[in-house]
Amino acid sequence: KRNTKPGTAYRATSAHMLAYERASRPKPAKLHTNTLLRAKVEEDLAKKYSPEQIAGRLRVEFPDQEEMRVSPETIYQSLYVQSRGALNRDLAACLRTGRAVRKPCRKAGQRKNRIPGMINISERPPEVEDRAVPGHWEGDLIIGKGNQTAIGTLVERTTNFTMLVHLP
Repeated sequence: KRNTKPGTAYRATSAHMLAYERASRPKPAKLHTNTLLRAKVEEDLAKKYSPEQIAGRLRVEFPDQEEMRVSPETIYQSLYVQSRGALNRDLAACLRTGRAVRKPCRKAGQRKNRIPGMINISERPPEVEDRAVPGHWEGDLIIGKGNQTAIGTLVERTTNFTMLVHLP
């Protein structure tokens, strides 16, 4: 935010420092700092509302108060993640699943977006490491906002010749 007081100037370095401090991680959990919000979420969890329902109800009950909004993921993290535990752990039993520990969505060892036949970078042949022999390429993928755009990058490791490929 630009300083609009008369006689004061905008200072980029000061603004950068303030932005850096505000963005630092880990931030205190919203349910830890806002006691009114925490009480409301605890009350709704006791009524057996799901975190998704609670987040929706808060948007309807407090339409003009940003500080009274919370995402369902924040509620789950406050229940299940010890470092984020602003909510009482006993409230996890109020969830419809009744689980005290979060169940992973996928099986152990299974990874999303696995490429068939992919060779891991640690399995490269040794001659690739010294970059003496040309012809070894390294590829990467850059995906844009909302998965709407994509660019493939190819870099030849000896010469650093780079190709960018627009992907539809």
